[in-house]
Amino acid sequence: MAVPPRERAPEPVLESAPAPEPEPVRPAAPESSSQENCPACGTVEMRTVLHGSDRLYHTTDKDFLVVQCAKCGLMRLYPWPSPAEIGRYYPDDYWFTPEQDPSGKWAERYRRFVLSDHVRFVWRAFQDSRENGPVLDVGCGGGLLLRMMAERGARVIGLDFALAAAVRANEVNGVPAVCGSLGSRPLREGSCAVVTMFHVLEHLYDPAGYLDEAHRILKPNGRLVIQVPNASCWQFLLFGEHWNGVDIPRHLLHFRESDIRALLEDCGFEIVRAKHFSWRDNPAGLATTLAPSLDPMARRICGVHETPRMKVWKDLVYFGLVLASLPFTMAEALCRQGSTIMLEARKRP
Repeated sequence: MAVPPRERAPEPVLESAPAPEPEPVRPAAPESSSQENCPACGTVEMRTVLHGSDRLYHTTDKDFLVVQCAKCGLMRLYPWPSPAEIGRYYPDDYWFTPEQDPSGKWAERYRRFVLSDHVRFVWRAFQDSRENGPVLDVGCGGGLLLRMMAERGARVIGLDFALAAAVRANEVNGVPAVCGSLGSRPLREGSCAVVTMFHVLEHLYDPAGYLDEAHRILKPNGRLVIQVPNASCWQFLLFGEHWNGVDIPRHLLHFRESDIRALLEDCGFEIVRAKHFSWRDNPAGLATTLAPSLDPMARRICGVHETPRMKVWKDLVYFGLVLASLPFTMAEALCRQGSTIMLEARKRP
């Protein structure tokens, strides 16, 4: 459960009413499947990189392309699904939900272990900010990361588009969470010490709009922490459309490190730190690339029928694949080509 602030209580951070949206300063991302122009530079010319369908959750048989802008090199899903369509590609319980059995308890212990490097990264950003505001996690899911931050002494707030996720964060992990979108400007200007977005930006039609809003709600020395799949990693080169980080059709954008750095700088941020390895995401991502049918969350979401013995056996085989993936994923991260990129940034002076 969240602990009280270490100093005086801050002013309320929730807005009493939504503020008007700012005028866009970059090419707008149209919310339709007729997306022709690059959302970063507006160029029409593109080349096809790969094609594929929903390999993990099998929500659709529809085939999509991944194309690359001929000018700036940004890769994106093509065509973009409309907002009405894309909702069908997100299964219920699209976040970590341990089952209430012995294997579920072990899964939560494992989840805490692999989340520890995320927590350390965010905690250092929080301390370096020297600000007294809360940590806001955009796309908080079930809220376990925020619970771990609260256990260290930070005040926390969760925000998730899924009502069930916000309810779970509140009821199970004791995290104050709100169902909503950062684009609706739910917090006051200059109210947060840290804003985190773990695997959020690649799902958005307009990630620059979210980053602009993070810039607005951060305190003067506040920190932004983001993580996205890295489309310049070795795994993408080796596996193409089978790489777990592509996640067709839920990932609308596929950032290389240079792309995400340019986006942050364009939104008024200065990058402080970079991390190319994640205990939670890199080894497990490779294991899921190699054997998507063994991924525990995909099996749960897809409702795969299995006996308790079969479930344990599949979990053990998957965990063995995760362990076997460690040397390769550590090697690519040491070469700054890890399958994820985590960045800490602050407002540019």
